[in-house]
Amino acid sequence: MIGNMASKIVSKKLIFFLGALGGLLYGYDMGVISGALLFIKDDIPLTSFTEGLVVSSMLFGAILGSGFSGPLSDRFGRRRVVFMVAIIFIVGALVLASATNMATLVVGRLIIGLAVGGSTAIVPVYLSEMAPTNQRGSLSSLNQLMITIGILASYLVNYAFAPIEGWRWMVGLAVVPSLILMIGVIFMPESPRWLLEHRSEAAARSVLKLTRKPADIDAEIQEMREINELSDSTWKVLSSSWLRPTLIVGCCFALFQQIIGINAIIYYAPTIFSEAGLGDATAILGTVGIGSVNVIVTIFAIMIIDKIDRKKLLVTGNIGMVAALIIMALLIWTIGLDTSFGAWIIVACLTLFIIFFAFTWGPILWVMLPELFPMRARGAATGIAALVLSIGSLLVAQFFPLLSDALGIGEVFLVFAVIGIAALIFVIKFLPETRSRSLEEIEAELRKRTSAKNAQS
Repeated sequence: MIGNMASKIVSKKLIFFLGALGGLLYGYDMGVISGALLFIKDDIPLTSFTEGLVVSSMLFGAILGSGFSGPLSDRFGRRRVVFMVAIIFIVGALVLASATNMATLVVGRLIIGLAVGGSTAIVPVYLSEMAPTNQRGSLSSLNQLMITIGILASYLVNYAFAPIEGWRWMVGLAVVPSLILMIGVIFMPESPRWLLEHRSEAAARSVLKLTRKPADIDAEIQEMREINELSDSTWKVLSSSWLRPTLIVGCCFALFQQIIGINAIIYYAPTIFSEAGLGDATAILGTVGIGSVNVIVTIFAIMIIDKIDRKKLLVTGNIGMVAALIIMALLIWTIGLDTSFGAWIIVACLTLFIIFFAFTWGPILWVMLPELFPMRARGAATGIAALVLSIGSLLVAQFFPLLSDALGIGEVFLVFAVIGIAALIFVIKFLPETRSRSLEEIEAELRKRTSAKNAQS
């Protein structure tokens, strides 16, 4: 009752800000460990394997969180699950800040991971369902913007506490935005599409009035009703032949975004810079620069994402990222990492990679995933894709230190370049275009396309 009353007085801007705040926490907890690791090792001994385990344990939790949160949100609503996610973020941050051994670090990161998985599955769905069709790209991209702001905030906190090696403060300050999210969710309205299916048309209309023009509401309600009449239960939709190819495409899309190399930069940039000859504080400062570029470019991407086809942007990003990785690998082989010049060359190449990623693959994934899936199973299907995304992130986090030790950093980034080429082929051949189409139109097209294929066969 309190949540319903509060949602009536919330502004449109606040709806999308609070809705995307889970992305900020995801970004903060993803980025903060990169600087904290430089000092955790002084208090808690870590090997290359256990260092990777501390980083990747969050992603084990994310696999569970993303797998469960999607179906839960389809049943209980997006807003309630976001509230649960905020509480889990708080608990995880407190456990990490009080850790005295490697096992507690891993447990804390696992708890954080449950919340991260939940936010990756629910936040994009909520933003997509709340946004008008002509603004869905830019408003859904707020999730990625919040992720980049969270990463930058973590780098700034890392830099601020580096002089006192205050890694406990670094990981513990995640409690602050978690509390804001927990309180703010009270003021968030529920998704109108969820309300139409589980509550009433009147409830859905009252939320649509917050973000839509009055003249557009009737048509949107009618579209949602027509699609709902075609839909079976969540499980039947998930297992249906017409959705299966799209679900596979969505999962592959999510996997490519993670294994293309971005998380190697986010998680290990300070370590890379430190090993390249920069001091610990300077290494963290270098990541602050990268994080700032990430935020600025993401803001620009939000401004143009509804004006250019999604696939064109993704292809452009692929070409730029692959070029940056190849150039960096060649320079590492020719110049080496044992000079300050070589270290700053790496900073420049990683920054170039971040520019192309933040302009394209970073925000577009979070826009397109909910667009690809039908209303009746959107939360669950996005949760499955987020689960695969977490697996990809886990693989990078766990094996990057080991591969770097075995092969060398240049060779590992060349592997990422090859993956980038594979991702380019995937986008061109398999990914559908979704710009300027309502969620219901996209779903109807998916059904028609599969029905036509079944008829031909």
